[in-house]
Amino acid sequence: MGDLETREIEYFVAVAEELHFGRAAARLSIAQPALSKAVRRVESRLGVQLLVRSSRHVSLTPAGEALLHHGRHALNAVSAAARAARRAGVTEAHLRLVIKPGGDANLLSGILAAYAHRPDARRVDVLFGGATDRADHVRDGRADLALLYAPFDDLTGLDHRTLFTEGRVAILPRGHRLAAREELRMADLEGETLPRWKGVPDSGSGPEIVDVAQMTQMIMLGRTIAVLPRSTVDPVHPGLVHRPVTDAPPSRMVIAWSQLDHRPLVASFVDAAVSAARTRQDPATHRGVSPVG
Repeated sequence: MGDLETREIEYFVAVAEELHFGRAAARLSIAQPALSKAVRRVESRLGVQLLVRSSRHVSLTPAGEALLHHGRHALNAVSAAARAARRAGVTEAHLRLVIKPGGDANLLSGILAAYAHRPDARRVDVLFGGATDRADHVRDGRADLALLYAPFDDLTGLDHRTLFTEGRVAILPRGHRLAAREELRMADLEGETLPRWKGVPDSGSGPEIVDVAQMTQMIMLGRTIAVLPRSTVDPVHPGLVHRPVTDAPPSRMVIAWSQLDHRPLVASFVDAAVSAARTRQDPATHRGVSPVG
């Protein structure tokens, strides 16, 4: 049994994500018969069935699920390696930091200012990602660093430093049965519907959402509630209330980068971020937010 080629993994991942050979072939700009043949060749080489095919339906076997999961990481690693090689050849390399719009907890300006005062500072490009894909930006090389929330964001393959730790709050419609409470416990939320964040397995049983704006609308309609880090909900929409959930596991904002990226300019930015978070004086510090110390 030989190893798989990158192109073969790319072909299989496209089919596994689309669950349709025609759409996957169009996405890859190849003929459908050639794609079908390539996937059967992968199955033959691995000695396992990856897909269950019928005239109208394509589904993944357990082996196919495993190859999809690890294949995505493999493709990300190849892409990241190519980007790293290109960056290494650029004398005046700059840094790319990905954040969620409004998801910097008012830290970003202080971090950039602290970094700019360093003698080795480079230009920093700020990129904006979605609610759940910022870690992927770092893993596949689109960004060098990210501001993430743990344990919400997947830190697989990333190193990180904690910037601050904070409590979580429940976001509720103003007419909700719990809205009049000063604080809540997790037991109070039993039976409530939580949203399903796109790309986050087992995140909830309610409507699928992709960003905070969508979440806000669903909460106002009474379709769901949410439990989020305190800093992500400031300011609060006038149609909603937030209440501290005193026994919810704390959330940490972290600065994260690839475990394979040992460049001094990345380490310098991380040090500046940690220093800026430590020295920040902000009203949030008495609302359940503790800068790292």
